[in-house]
Amino acid sequence: MASAAAVIGLAAGSLAGATAVSAASESTAKPAASTQDVSVLAVNNLGLNIARAKNWQCFLTRDGFEPWEHNGMLGKDSWRAAQRMFNARGFSGDTRLVVDGDVGKYTIKALQRYLNSYGFGLAVDGIAGPRTTDAFWEFNGVPVRDPRCV
Repeated sequence: MASAAAVIGLAAGSLAGATAVSAASESTAKPAASTQDVSVLAVNNLGLNIARAKNWQCFLTRDGFEPWEHNGMLGKDSWRAAQRMFNARGFSGDTRLVVDGDVGKYTIKALQRYLNSYGFGLAVDGIAGPRTTDAFWEFNGVPVRDPRCV
């Protein structure tokens, strides 16, 4: 009985020691990713899946506005390419879009004007609501056959 009590006492002491060590190491832990790391990876597919987003990237490439990526993730490079296209084709409205890769109100308005040129009849309000995302989905439904996009 004495040996059982000794084993239980040693086990309890070991657990207590382990808990103190674990608690000390947790306080020095660092986050896995910083905010800056996360923002670099940010994408905005506006409701498109990977295949349809690749179609948009390939469409931009075919029309001479290289997004430098054909991975189905619409990041800053893809949106910069789209903004260059919207500016070049006059879909930016009264002013030219700042080519910054951010999908803000003016980029959405330009996208809505662009989609309207294909007959979608969207309100040009700068809001990427269900009608805009549905039209963008439909527009990108047919794969672009381009060897640069394979």
